[in-house]
Amino acid sequence: MGMTMTQKILADHAGLEKVEAGQLIEAKLDLVLGNDITSPVAIHEMEKMKAKGVFHRDKIALVMDHFIPNKDIKSAENCKCVREFAARHEITNYFDVGEMGIEHALLPERGLTVAGDAIIGADSHTCTYGALGAFSTGVGSTDMAAAMVTGKAWFKVPSAIRIRLIGKPSKWVSGKDIILHLIGKIGVDGALYKSLEFTGEGIKNLTMDDRFTIANMAIEAGAKNGIFQVDEKTEEYMRAHSKRPYKSYEPDKDAVYEEEHTIDLSTLKPTVAFPHLPSNTKTVDEIKEVVIDQVVIGSCTNGRIEDLRCAAKILENRKVKKGVRCIVIPATQQIYLQALEEGLLKIFIEAGAVVSTPTCGPCLGGYMGILAEGERCISTTNRNFVGRMGHVKSEIYLASPAVAAASAITGKISSPEKLEE
Repeated sequence: MGMTMTQKILADHAGLEKVEAGQLIEAKLDLVLGNDITSPVAIHEMEKMKAKGVFHRDKIALVMDHFIPNKDIKSAENCKCVREFAARHEITNYFDVGEMGIEHALLPERGLTVAGDAIIGADSHTCTYGALGAFSTGVGSTDMAAAMVTGKAWFKVPSAIRIRLIGKPSKWVSGKDIILHLIGKIGVDGALYKSLEFTGEGIKNLTMDDRFTIANMAIEAGAKNGIFQVDEKTEEYMRAHSKRPYKSYEPDKDAVYEEEHTIDLSTLKPTVAFPHLPSNTKTVDEIKEVVIDQVVIGSCTNGRIEDLRCAAKILENRKVKKGVRCIVIPATQQIYLQALEEGLLKIFIEAGAVVSTPTCGPCLGGYMGILAEGERCISTTNRNFVGRMGHVKSEIYLASPAVAAASAITGKISSPEKLEE
């Protein structure tokens, strides 16, 4: 019986020749991640453990991103706690105002995650790094505390679902549409504690930004992790961003998958998730008039440079509809600078949008775009649960940057194709 990509990575990091689904293992970690919300809890747990230090100052990343720049006293105190901890333990990879970014866009950009890594983070969307062929998963702050001390974590080896991608997506279909289609198909618990493993010739037709988006939202199907096979695009990305060695893992031909699904990318259409679950999906052409109050383009899911380019292409020489608030949030300082140099920020501002410093912002109901009672937002973020972005009687519709930008212009959920007619 063969192993999947995830099982091979976990076996190597546990020092075992072979593992199988359901097996409990202890694995060495290449990176431990925390942010300004989860890290203070982990730090306080470390203090209870009376730990004298961290296992490796280069293998811990602390990213201030959820409430940065600080929005209130509580967020300021949280960041102060992490800032002092990072200084005390000489943490190499500490990111604060001026060099921060949304953690799951920042770490690959900085070359801190590569193929074959085993990574945990005290944030559920840590599964993003599977786009590079790494095993990465979210954990609680107590697990983060133990990992910062020992450099290890316990896992139950997950079983797997194979997603075979074929074909080439059409013009306005992106990674967001692909993952929303999948979640709509299998449900928010369809991959519960399983590894979503993406294979197939269709992968070559996806950009790295598409893959980051898809892996990022694996958790929205309940998955332990999402992971892509490494190809030339992956290797090119890693060479451009990292000096670390990497290792590619291929699934065995007799690897065991609990389920297999084939997605023909050429058949997909722009897709929107209606309130209040990412699985409540409809294609744009199925949607009757849904008037919106706000548009958010950003987040760890869709705040990368290709996302901003796509939105700018649609917004150029057009105006955000009167009465609609359009908020654009580049995911990192580097992306912000690149968007500035390419003239994208000028396009956004001239269209009537606002551009924020990198931050998670409204995605988790933080700030920079909280919704009032009865308001509707179409957003490129990853969750649309009740009250996620503000009032419990507000509504969030998840979509790609293309659909979000088109909707900003029309004031209702719209396909970008309609603007071309």
